[in-house]
Amino acid sequence: MKARYFAIATAVLALVSCKGWLGEDGPMTNHVSDYFTGSDAALQVVTASYTPLMWEYQGTYFSEWFIGDIASDDALKGGQNTSDMSAAYEFDNFKTMSNNEILLQYYRAQYQGIARANLAIEQIMPMSTGEEFPETLHDRFIAEARYLRAFYYFRLVRLFGGVPLVTAPIYSSSNWKQPRASVEAVYAQIFEDLTFAADHLPKKSEYPDEDLGRATSGTAEAMLLKSHLYLAGWYANQSNASKADEQYAAARTAGDTFLADQEAEYSLCPDYADNFTLYGENGPESIFEIQYMKDGMSDYGEGNGFSRGTFTERLMRSRSSAFGEYNGWGFNHPTQNLYDEYEEGDPRRDATILVPTDAEITNASDEIYLGNRYLSLKRTLMQSNREYYPLDHDSRGEINSIQIRLADVYLMYAEACLTTGDTPTEKEYLEKVRARARGTAAILPVFPYGTYSDTPEDLEKAIRHERRVELAMEGHRWFDLCRWGVAYD
Repeated sequence: MKARYFAIATAVLALVSCKGWLGEDGPMTNHVSDYFTGSDAALQVVTASYTPLMWEYQGTYFSEWFIGDIASDDALKGGQNTSDMSAAYEFDNFKTMSNNEILLQYYRAQYQGIARANLAIEQIMPMSTGEEFPETLHDRFIAEARYLRAFYYFRLVRLFGGVPLVTAPIYSSSNWKQPRASVEAVYAQIFEDLTFAADHLPKKSEYPDEDLGRATSGTAEAMLLKSHLYLAGWYANQSNASKADEQYAAARTAGDTFLADQEAEYSLCPDYADNFTLYGENGPESIFEIQYMKDGMSDYGEGNGFSRGTFTERLMRSRSSAFGEYNGWGFNHPTQNLYDEYEEGDPRRDATILVPTDAEITNASDEIYLGNRYLSLKRTLMQSNREYYPLDHDSRGEINSIQIRLADVYLMYAEACLTTGDTPTEKEYLEKVRARARGTAAILPVFPYGTYSDTPEDLEKAIRHERRVELAMEGHRWFDLCRWGVAYD
């Protein structure tokens, strides 16, 4: 008996002494914080936050230009026929519903980016800094993540209006269902994130070459200008003139800041067409672009994140074999209306729109879409011999997607100046863009020109014309029409 009690007593003492150990997690139990122990982990999670920007396929193609171009007067869907990619045809005909596959996958991709940015912010903030992880690098990583979160939310709010506003990782299924926030609340978060990013990000020239393409202080300042301009348009469409004026003034201020801070960082490419070449990627005019690269793989059938290339080159190239063996699928046909918008001699038209000859149309029924033969040139990489640049994969290309460039900023700033009553400055920045396009040719006269008289009303028309021809087929047009309140017209 004594021996038995002794054994029991020994066992109880052992249990008591191991109580702390028994309360610990067992083997193979992982916590998010276990991974975030240094700057390498911080770099990786921030880099991962950029990745959803690249995504273009999940059950269907959902590049943003399907919305920005095809829903507008700049482009028709294209493809083999009207039934080829019916979700895009719905944009062409204003029959888009909430179950449209392009919208659904686009929406999901933005929230994947937001989730990654939220995780980066949450986990990097409490990390210790020191010699191995300097405070400036710590703050830069947080600023990158906050810029990306703002960028994803901007994409959502300008397309869907108020959306669920999530600013921390969701770890429980009970929190998956989030309420829809107001447009004002979403923009308030965007402004807060972009202001922090602008204050803590390096300038473009301060990054090493291997980090080219990351968000910069100039990127954040340009997005502040753009975001204020879009919110101003939203208020104007709500007939709230006083709030709209506040946001136009804030856009002007953001533009002033960008121009003062970034004067030495960016310049217009002397040749407009260089912006849309491999040579011109991340060039002097580039403020932010989505980075793609050669990749022999494709995520067709695999879903998001399987490849680092872009579908856009193949999607928008001609279906004709006359342009070489690397032809494409013929989507995003520029309209006759866009073609006619260009002034006589404007070189931007020929850098934007490809007009196949009869000899280059090898199968008219397959290549001429609803009577339209025009094709997009931007991001398709056509060589001087009128053959397409080779693709590393049958469906994937390597050209980057420009999201913000200096000419866009100049025109947004000109618009903000006009709405705040500063017509001389508006004319100055309108002229900068026209002068680059003009070069040394006797074309594209200084405002007022053509049928425009020197009035604020005609200045507004001129700036809208200039945005259309300067940024055509870059995915801006539909969103411009909506914020100007003229999409219905």
